[in-house]
Amino acid sequence: MGTRDNRMEGSTEGEGFDIKLKEILDAMILPMVEEFDQKLNKDSVYESRLQTAADNFIAAASKLPRVSGCFPPCGFQSAGAVYNCITCQYDSCEFPLDCPVEEIEVMENSGARMWCDVPFDLPNDIEVIWRFAEEVKTQEMDQFKEVTAGVDRLYSIPSTSLQHQGTYQCEIYSGSRSIVRLYYYITVTPQLVAGHTELQEIFDLSLLPGGQLLVTPSAAPHSILRLLLFLLTTCLTTSLLLLFLSLG
Repeated sequence: MGTRDNRMEGSTEGEGFDIKLKEILDAMILPMVEEFDQKLNKDSVYESRLQTAADNFIAAASKLPRVSGCFPPCGFQSAGAVYNCITCQYDSCEFPLDCPVEEIEVMENSGARMWCDVPFDLPNDIEVIWRFAEEVKTQEMDQFKEVTAGVDRLYSIPSTSLQHQGTYQCEIYSGSRSIVRLYYYITVTPQLVAGHTELQEIFDLSLLPGGQLLVTPSAAPHSILRLLLFLLTTCLTTSLLLLFLSLG
């Protein structure tokens, strides 16, 4: 039966025809199973009969509407499933329930937006639950706490702070069945750290060991003037402070 097994591979039917296929299969196989259990015939008799049953089943299945298969994006997962004639069960779209964690970097006090979106069609009766695991990057369910529940697929943070750093999970349900879970890990950079880093980079690029200013080709003239004004103001302020302390 090896050659005919190859003919059945990839034989898939549209959803709703599984009952019809099962009836055809039962009508061909069950009588032989009963005869085999009662040992009414020799084992060699069933080789040709099974081959005939396989041919008849293929012929009957080929008359049903065919589908080409399901590859994401393919629509709502259960609706996009196809019936496999070999395993006699539905094959899903193979879209993973848990998607990889997507990393997002934001500055403190700036906004952040996350969309619970998937590359396939969703049913109309969805429910979206957003959860949050503070500080950690994880996909472990027991580390999340529920934040919101409803139909809103957008989660927005108007002004981020350090307490917003962590993993956000959105899970889409249809009825009581989970369709997909998406994850976002947000890293929040404090403004003071960002400002200090930027100023340090300016000094590293602009000052030579001898205290001379290095004018880089890419540096704009107004940036250098602004830096000179800052250094001059700092020196004058320090000198006045020392003068007042000496007079005091």
